[in-house]
Amino acid sequence: MNRNLLKLLLPAAIILIWEAVALYLNNPFVLPDLRAVLSVLSSPTTDIMGSGSLLDNGKMSLFRVTLGFFIASCLAIPLGLAMGRWEAARDIAGGLLSAVRPIPPLAWVPLAMAWFKIGLASMSFIIAFGAFFPVLLSTLAGVRSVKQSWLEAVSMMGAGELNLIRKVILPGSAPEIWTGMRVGFGIAWMCVVAAEMLPGTSSGLGYLIMYSYGWGQTQIVVAGMVAIGIIGILIDQLFLIVERRWFSWRANDR
Repeated sequence: MNRNLLKLLLPAAIILIWEAVALYLNNPFVLPDLRAVLSVLSSPTTDIMGSGSLLDNGKMSLFRVTLGFFIASCLAIPLGLAMGRWEAARDIAGGLLSAVRPIPPLAWVPLAMAWFKIGLASMSFIIAFGAFFPVLLSTLAGVRSVKQSWLEAVSMMGAGELNLIRKVILPGSAPEIWTGMRVGFGIAWMCVVAAEMLPGTSSGLGYLIMYSYGWGQTQIVVAGMVAIGIIGILIDQLFLIVERRWFSWRANDR
């Protein structure tokens, strides 16, 4: 109970300071008060100035980020397994990936729009790029962390390379892969919100925030930010629940 109270202490203090500053400024455009923001959050299915409801825009953002994240995982996990297992794969792909990795996902926006036009394809590209490297690097680290004694024992029993990957390397590196997916999804969630703020977008929480700001409705902007944070926390908790349930053996193994 004391730990739970400590976790609530800082958010409660921030809310109190926010409300005090909002009342002092008395300028809703600069900082709306808590009541105005809660009125938006308490009606998630209500249409907001013809731009859709908070719930509808949130579902659209989740769909986009899930699609982009799925694409990134399907590319990063096999590549990470190959690079972790075979030195030749690291030599072929490592140099190019090291050069591309420092480029921020949003720096690809002009090219994404030129290649895929404005829409789901360009957003998926930006989201997938953001999620790709955390998943790749964690997969690579996971493969290289698999105990050599496991590999030798299975090899001595006559297992081929495919069975070695499927029955030893992939299960043994799964906790690290899952951690990379958790980090990658968080980055993908940030990327989708930024991508939805681009011109030509007509849905999503990022779009709702920019649209509301254009009309001076700062309480909707803050409500959208709070919704982004809540969804992000819930998704991260789901990743943690799966990690504790499926990969608890990893802590005992260490």
